[in-house]
Amino acid sequence: MLFDLPSDDTLYEALLRRDPRYDGRAYVGVSTTGVFCRLTCPARKPLRAHCSFYPDLGACLDAGFRPCKRCHPLAPAAAADPAIKDLMAALDADPGYRWGEADLVRRGYDPSTIRRSFKRHFGMTFLDMARQRRLAQGFTALETGKVIDAQLDAGFESPQAFRTAFARLLGAPPNSFPKGAMLRAAYINTPLGSMIAVTDKSALHLLEFADRKALPTELKRLRKMVKDDIGIGRFAIFAQLQTELGRYFSGESAVFNIPLVMHGSAFTRQVWQALRKIPAGDTRSYSALAREMGTPQSTRAVARANGVNQIALIIPCHRVIAADGQSTGYGGGLWRKQKLIELERHYAKRKTS
Repeated sequence: MLFDLPSDDTLYEALLRRDPRYDGRAYVGVSTTGVFCRLTCPARKPLRAHCSFYPDLGACLDAGFRPCKRCHPLAPAAAADPAIKDLMAALDADPGYRWGEADLVRRGYDPSTIRRSFKRHFGMTFLDMARQRRLAQGFTALETGKVIDAQLDAGFESPQAFRTAFARLLGAPPNSFPKGAMLRAAYINTPLGSMIAVTDKSALHLLEFADRKALPTELKRLRKMVKDDIGIGRFAIFAQLQTELGRYFSGESAVFNIPLVMHGSAFTRQVWQALRKIPAGDTRSYSALAREMGTPQSTRAVARANGVNQIALIIPCHRVIAADGQSTGYGGGLWRKQKLIELERHYAKRKTS
């Protein structure tokens, strides 16, 4: 912990006031509902007798509480920023709206300040995030409709603008994804943001956060491997992926049984298998992982293999940290890596007990 928590009575007063100073620093578990919340949660406040307070997400999950669906305590700490919180709420309320800098000014914000804040927390600007959210709607519409319908659902007036934005996200324009393909790509929502999943009828080939900069490159490489036989949609196995991710994020289980297809060299696949052996709640340095694999001289090669992992969470590259114990870079964003490690402390505590 970065600081000592005050008394429970003080925290209860902070809960009543929705004091932003404690957002992300302390959480409340409510015995009558079985959920845990941020102290800034907009929900009706519980009685003092029904509240217990915890220093982190893992402690809440370990105590048997589920994350609140109103204040989303698993979301990034950036939500403590009032401007980010306001804009994220506006984006959730109307994900198809076409945002511009003039909209930010009308809401009383300086566009350059908002740009810096979102880049610092999320690695992208708010306008980029809004554009991506619109693309997500179009992506979903493509599963059952035509490109023009997806374009309109995504709020793009120009077909060329939609094709360009879609290609920037997925590495190819929407009309290049054939129907009846062997592999299919679909959006999946998680508490830490949207992800892209690519499956065939029986296995998962790719799972990445939609804002990962390397995603278009990864999809291009995958398309090349399967001779462009990737479409838009979902097979029945996608339901298993949704269920297992839901259990993971709710603190129920860190076990993933969905079959994987690992596209990499023999050594790269060996590294990925070693990553899967790191228990949830534990971490390793690159050098320690190389030693566990019996190749202590291959630290750099292990790091490269870790960096090209294209099945996030299930192949847990987020469990690799620097030798000095500090978090290193993560393709999905350092803030996500920190959240995942914090979430997984719950699993380590439960295993110990």
